[in-house]
Amino acid sequence: MIIHSGSVIGSDGFGYTREKGSHYKIPQVGGVIIEDSVEIGSNVSIDRGTTGNTVIGQGTKIDNLVQVAHNVSIGKKCIIVSQVGISGSVEIGDGVVLAGQVGVKDHVKIGTGAIAAGQSGITRDIPEGKVYSGMPAIPHKTWLRAQSIFARLPEYMKRLQEVENRIEAVISSDFKETVKEVQPDDEQP
Repeated sequence: MIIHSGSVIGSDGFGYTREKGSHYKIPQVGGVIIEDSVEIGSNVSIDRGTTGNTVIGQGTKIDNLVQVAHNVSIGKKCIIVSQVGISGSVEIGDGVVLAGQVGVKDHVKIGTGAIAAGQSGITRDIPEGKVYSGMPAIPHKTWLRAQSIFARLPEYMKRLQEVENRIEAVISSDFKETVKEVQPDDEQP
């Protein structure tokens, strides 16, 4: 195991309850289990469990500036890149890759072999072996299609406004013709 400078292992998790307008600390009495061949970069914070343990699986590599909250379970041979934030009680399967600046919501399950692209926001479970991107994270291929559409939104809006204007003009001219047909002639006997 390698732990680089500035890392903190076993600090209190961020656990509070609110009562009568004040925040009260929930005791964090669990531990941290770090298995064999784990490398932890500099300035990583790994919180101990509330009552159970926070677990870092065998062979996992954690880059600098990562936050691992209380009761997180990280599988074997995972790669967690810089500035990832993992909220409490997250379950991460074996061989998962969390790219730089990924944020993971509490109580989420990330399946074995899944990948979260950089700056993804994981707000719900990710199935085994899937690649997700974006905020909120969606399947990567869907995200790529959405991004290509997003870049062309101004063009699409202009085209949509032109179509709406044409429809409005047709409806307006049809309405004028209908009104003309319905109006009585002034030259009635």
